[in-house]
Amino acid sequence: MSSRVAVLGAGNVGSALAQRLAEGNIADVVLLDVIAGRPQGLALDLTQSRLIQGHDRQILGTTDYSDIHHVDVVVITAGFPRKPGMSRDDLLKLNGNLIQDITRQAVAVAPDAVYVVVTNPLDVMTHVAWQVSGLPPQKVMGMAGVLDAARFAAFIALELNISVKDIRAMVLGGHGDLMVPLPRYSSVSGIPITELLPAATIDSLIQRTRYGGAEIVNLLQTGSAFYTPAAAAALMVEAILSNQARLLPVCAYVEHAYNLKGMYVGVPARIDRQGVAQIVELSLTESELQALHASAYAVQGVIAATQSLLN
Repeated sequence: MSSRVAVLGAGNVGSALAQRLAEGNIADVVLLDVIAGRPQGLALDLTQSRLIQGHDRQILGTTDYSDIHHVDVVVITAGFPRKPGMSRDDLLKLNGNLIQDITRQAVAVAPDAVYVVVTNPLDVMTHVAWQVSGLPPQKVMGMAGVLDAARFAAFIALELNISVKDIRAMVLGGHGDLMVPLPRYSSVSGIPITELLPAATIDSLIQRTRYGGAEIVNLLQTGSAFYTPAAAAALMVEAILSNQARLLPVCAYVEHAYNLKGMYVGVPARIDRQGVAQIVELSLTESELQALHASAYAVQGVIAATQSLLN
C-alpha cells in the first residue's frame, strides 16, 4: 500500500506541504481543514496538475476526521496568527486549545501514526499535542530545527558565495530568539565554518538566523514564511516514511540527554519509521550547554504558563 499522510490545516504551510508531498512522490495526501470547500478545492487543483507533474499520488480534501484513518504520519499545521491587539497569552490560549482539539480528534482515528507539529509557538504546541495524545513521546515531534538549520545554511552560503549543497548546519534549542546555532558543528564540505569566517561574521549570521522568521514577516507585512517550513516538514515526513534513519535537528522529548529531563526541545535525533528513534548527545562546551539550557528552560516556563490557560 502507498504511504498516506494527513495534513491538518489547509493554510499556506499546509497547502504547500501537500503539494511537496504529492509532487515529490513521497505519499498520498489527505488535506483537512474546518473551512468547507477549501481543502476540497486545493486537493482538486493539485489533482489536476498530476499529468504535468508526472505522478499518480492521490490527494483528498476533507473536513471529516474519519478520512484520515490508516495514515502513517499526521502533520499539524493549523493555527491562529497573532493579530494586532492580541496578547501573547491570547495566542497561547487560542492555539493551545486548538491543538488539543485537533490532536484528540486525530488520535481517535489515527492512533498508530507518527505526529509532526508545525504550529507556533512550536515547542509549546508540540508538548501540548503529546500531552493530550496519550502517545509515547517518540511518536510526537516538532518541526523547527530543520527549518532553523536551513536558514543558517542559506545565510552561510550567501556569505561565502558557495553552493548550499556543500553546507551542513546544526541548530539546537527552542524555535525562537534563544535558539542555539552551533558554528563548531556547522561546516562546508566537512570544514567547520569557524575556520572559514571571522567570529564577528558568524555572530551576525547567528543573529540573522534567530530572527529569520521575523525578517520575512516584516518584509511581507501580512503573513509569514511557508515555503521553507513546508519543505522542512516534507523532509521529516520522507525520513519517517522511508525509514531513512536521518540525523536531523527536531523538537523531541528529552529524558536525560544534555542534563535535561522530561521536556520538549530542539536536539539532534535519528528519525525513522517509528518516529524519534534516538536522541544524539553532542559534546558541547560549557557556554553552548548554558545557552541550550537557557533556551530549554525558557520554553518550559511558557509551557507551564500555558497549562493554566487551556480548557
